[in-house]
Amino acid sequence: MGLATTRNCESWVSGAFSRWPKKPLDPILRIGEKKGSKRHLLVDGRGVPLSIIVTGAHRHDVSQIEAVLDAIAVQRPAPPRRRSKHLCADAGYTGAPALCIIEAHHYIAHVKGRGQEAKEKRRDPTTRARRWVVEVTHSWFNRFRKLLVRYEKLERSFLGLNHLAAAIIAFRKVPLKVNIIYG
Repeated sequence: MGLATTRNCESWVSGAFSRWPKKPLDPILRIGEKKGSKRHLLVDGRGVPLSIIVTGAHRHDVSQIEAVLDAIAVQRPAPPRRRSKHLCADAGYTGAPALCIIEAHHYIAHVKGRGQEAKEKRRDPTTRARRWVVEVTHSWFNRFRKLLVRYEKLERSFLGLNHLAAAIIAFRKVPLKVNIIYG
């Protein structure tokens, strides 16, 4: 009788004749699972990353919202009584559990789909779209060629490179008279 674990890519065989495989077994993916990794971001209004979480590509965004909100690197001071913290998210974050997590972190949720936001933009052209800020930040991350295709085996190496890219993106948003990075 043979047992094979797909999580650690190791194999155990019990019986009279046992031989270790020359290469590890490819993990067997369940239906709906994907290879690769996904970057979950929380950004401010200018697109500066506030928190980054890296998970497997098969993980849904809603399941990681609490981890993203808990991983904020720089805590914002408590706003005055009149002002509140707003969180703009796409339609993937609809649902009672996600909204409860957002409200538990003292945010006011603005969850809209692409079509709903496009209708509001047509109705009032002076308002600007909110969701594009995160998409632009993902585009800035993809400009770092080391992050576009993941070659690192360890999650901590890939997460460290993402944090380095986030620091460079945040530094580029600081208004300086002389640009240090570009000379």
